[in-house]
Amino acid sequence: MPKMTPSEAMAEVLVQEGVGHVSGILGSAFMDLLDLFPAAGIDFISVRHEQTAGHMEDAYCRMTGKAGVVIGQNGPGVTNYVTAVATANMAHTPMVVLSPSAGSISVGWDGFQECDTWNLFKPITKASLRVPHPNRAADILRTAFRIAYAERGPVLVDIPRDYFYGVIDEEILEPSQYRVAPGGIGNPKHFDAAVEVLKNAKNPVIVSGRGVVDSGCVQTIQAMAEHLGAPVATTYLHNDAFPCDHPLWTGPIGYMGSKAAMRILQQADVILAVGTRLSYFGTLPQYDINYFPKTAKIVQIDINPRHIAKTHPVTVGLCADAKDASEELFTSLRAAVPAKKNIEAVYARVKAELDTWYHEIAAIADEPVEEGRMHPRKALEVVGKFVTESNAIATTDIGNTSSTANSYLRFKQTKRHIATLTFGNTGFAYQAGLGAQLACPDDTVLAIVGDGAWGMSLFEVPTAVQFNLPVIATVYNNGAWCAEKKNQVDFYNNRFVGADIWSKSYAKIAEAMGADGYRVNTQKDLAEALDAARKNRRPAVIEVMTDGTRLAPPFRRDALALPTRFLPKYEHLDKKHFPDA
Repeated sequence: MPKMTPSEAMAEVLVQEGVGHVSGILGSAFMDLLDLFPAAGIDFISVRHEQTAGHMEDAYCRMTGKAGVVIGQNGPGVTNYVTAVATANMAHTPMVVLSPSAGSISVGWDGFQECDTWNLFKPITKASLRVPHPNRAADILRTAFRIAYAERGPVLVDIPRDYFYGVIDEEILEPSQYRVAPGGIGNPKHFDAAVEVLKNAKNPVIVSGRGVVDSGCVQTIQAMAEHLGAPVATTYLHNDAFPCDHPLWTGPIGYMGSKAAMRILQQADVILAVGTRLSYFGTLPQYDINYFPKTAKIVQIDINPRHIAKTHPVTVGLCADAKDASEELFTSLRAAVPAKKNIEAVYARVKAELDTWYHEIAAIADEPVEEGRMHPRKALEVVGKFVTESNAIATTDIGNTSSTANSYLRFKQTKRHIATLTFGNTGFAYQAGLGAQLACPDDTVLAIVGDGAWGMSLFEVPTAVQFNLPVIATVYNNGAWCAEKKNQVDFYNNRFVGADIWSKSYAKIAEAMGADGYRVNTQKDLAEALDAARKNRRPAVIEVMTDGTRLAPPFRRDALALPTRFLPKYEHLDKKHFPDA
């Protein structure tokens, strides 16, 4: 075996894995490895905050299928990744976190920038690995990629900073020698049971999730839906998991999703859930509709056995790759079940529900607003139309306006929607947009960001300018943390503590950072700004002046209660003083 340093061995593992870039902020702990990147053909994408690198690589992986790789200085550099890694973990996104640590001889001495990141990341990764000796550097890194792809999530590799150095004997392996490509249909006998359930369905509905997007089987789902006459709902914040121009598309379920999808799902006697864990939050009652039927039989397909029947009891569980399993299931279905007759009646039912839903949200958008401000839904009408017509990639944050976008984002193809998902952190959309633009340099990428989240994102505008990433940030300036403000309206008698946000001009700040800035307050001006930003192909920030009193329903009405106060000094805050309490 050839002699090399541990840094060289790890660089070669990255090369064999097809890693073209690594994101992060440089630090002394890994400078020996960093020095090899140019010669290895690996670009280093330098960001302003490590959390950005994590969100970028999350989005990059969702677009390309390749595990993203991040790195940072031991201690504070790596701890800055916690939120992004937790987001990727709940989003089932493969990622490798290269985590230098204190020198092996000084562990436990509370030295400069020492932190036990190995244990810190255990709960938010699929595995937290540690290089026990320089000779194991390449082996542990290979293991990280193997686990990240097999279990679909981030893996941390803790490397004592002195273990980058030395001389080792190492054989460089190809990925096929230490990990297998995902796939397979699981237990073939279970397909007979699934066919039997679907054969007897009167009102089947398909729920299409992230696995359909990642495995590329949306055409099979479409064909199966047509064969069964089954309307299709997409899972929470995976609006691109079925084409919006198909007559069986009903829209997304979950918070601020489509009432059409929920009303149709409510009547289902059989649910075929493909590539989804049917998350708890993503299937909670919404709009006072308890739409996920408790009596329906469920056939669930998911590649991770931990997710089968995790939140809802299933009739048949198929632990398998979404593409392989759906193709196998469709082959069996065609042989056992005749194609749906009079499918036009199903199309008409879907259209009627969608028309009712579209009319409802259009009426809400016509509510009166403060002079000089737009209703946030009026802005989202324009942005949603732009995204659909330009086939843009849309990234979304969490919060009042970003979450309301779930009602307006419609896609004709997959890998167009990148959301923060159920970790629900602010400061995701713009950073993810940079990663999506890295993955798809010729596509239009648009980020939907509230002004609260923008405060956690705007410092990355210079990164977009430096690396020529023409992401369009639409920033909704409503002057408040409006999702939380809604809770203070509903439960705390309009006592606004910590809700207000102030800025003179986000557009001017963007211009000072080298990007194009626009400030708009009408649908016409917003449409023109979007068109100009798309044509100019430069980083752009469109500041949309929206009315902060037009608030979406609370995320979790069941999680809050009118306040009870006992101490005399707080008695005036008691629920008895709340109107209609």
